[in-house]
Amino acid sequence: MKTETMRAMCLIGFGGTENLKYCTDLPVPTPDDDEVLIKVAACGVNNTDIWTREGAYGEGVESGWQGENAFQFPRIQGFDIVGRITAVGKQVSPARIGTRVMVNPSIYADDGIYGAAYIGSERDGGFAEYTTVPSQNALEINSSYSDAELATFMTSYMTAEHMLNRAELSANETILITGASGGVGSALIQLASLRGARVIAVISKGKEAALKQFDIEGVVFRGEQEISSVIRKQIGISCVEVVADIVAGEQVEKLFDLLCVGGRYVTAGAIAGPMVTLDWRKLYLKHLTVLGATMGTQADAKQIVAYVAAGKIKPLLAGSYALDELIQAQRDFKKKKHFGKFVIIP
Repeated sequence: MKTETMRAMCLIGFGGTENLKYCTDLPVPTPDDDEVLIKVAACGVNNTDIWTREGAYGEGVESGWQGENAFQFPRIQGFDIVGRITAVGKQVSPARIGTRVMVNPSIYADDGIYGAAYIGSERDGGFAEYTTVPSQNALEINSSYSDAELATFMTSYMTAEHMLNRAELSANETILITGASGGVGSALIQLASLRGARVIAVISKGKEAALKQFDIEGVVFRGEQEISSVIRKQIGISCVEVVADIVAGEQVEKLFDLLCVGGRYVTAGAIAGPMVTLDWRKLYLKHLTVLGATMGTQADAKQIVAYVAAGKIKPLLAGSYALDELIQAQRDFKKKKHFGKFVIIP
């Protein structure tokens, strides 16, 4: 019997969690000609879900990713979709039905990543029993990992892979990674290690035990004032070739100090705050390169799927929640006491 209605968590306005409404009788969406319908098995929780709900992407105005006029309510959020295709549009091969997929949430624009819209932001996402996505965004995956484990990967790891590609990180270089216990930070650790780089992780005290499962050269606790001396004591170096920063805030100038001459600083977030102070002379006197990275390309997404299928990266599942527990999941997420990713199971 065909299912006609579904459950979903609907965002009805910018602001607090009171704007998340549990809906039980929404119509199951119908795929357009070039789309597929996915029965959602799991969907990861990200910072972006919370920042979008809070309207934090605007400058002086509440806004979603693409601006205040691009976001419409009600909206079903959820970027990291994993599930199986149950129906296809007219232009999609029926052979895709039944395929297990991981979804690249990026809807690329003519100018590429910069102008991209995102599934879960500019269109409905995976905090629901069903969702539709363009067929090209539904990437087939063959893996023994559970659905919840697969839902820990795409957004964080695609972002991390794009950061490392932008920074051109290579084997035998040393990279310092901030926010190493979060989704993107822990992804950076695994992906940088795959490239043969030496990894130094910046992490809050109390979470260092979780790093023992990785090939880590050094550990710096968040808030450390003398980062270079800590690193020198641990691994005998005084500077690093690459800093991958997703935290920003007051620490940025110390991170620039830590870079070797000709070093690269790449960022994809500002958890500690978007406003920074920097002695601009350090940038040109040390011949530094500063790089921004937003989400990732289709090639990055396919590379992550390939890594997962080959078992080269492992899931870091911090916890699973039912669909109607999304508010609690976001509250727990904001406490920042976990290591890895939270996942919603519809």
